[in-house]
Amino acid sequence: MASVKQVQVTFDCAEPERVARFWCEVLGHVVPPPPEGFANWDDFNRVLPPELQDSAFACVDPTGAGPRLFFQRVPEGKVGKNRLHLDVRVGAGLVGDERLAVLEAECARLVALGATRVRLLTADGYNESCLVMQDVEGNEFCLD
Repeated sequence: MASVKQVQVTFDCAEPERVARFWCEVLGHVVPPPPEGFANWDDFNRVLPPELQDSAFACVDPTGAGPRLFFQRVPEGKVGKNRLHLDVRVGAGLVGDERLAVLEAECARLVALGATRVRLLTADGYNESCLVMQDVEGNEFCLD
């Protein structure tokens, strides 16, 4: 049986480049280089058929440790809660007021980038506090 070597996380969205650039800022990811023979992604995009222009974008962990994030344009809008979401681990190992302060500071940074704060889930004896948020197209994620 073959083992999985890499994982890519794919987002359906309306504006792939906009959402990808948001997640680059959130995670410290970068836009990968364009295909060989192209100076930049705009040059590559211009050679695509009109129906494929601006239809996809990606971002990668510059260290190579994390998965590639891929964003693809789909015709339908988001209609329900995500069945899968990302937890952005900014408060790992922290508890109480120290954890809340880190979560709130990161929340403020991400709201300035276009994210939306949804609600704070407070510590309950089993789980530490986390902040539920939405990205620039309404996809849920947590600051954990």
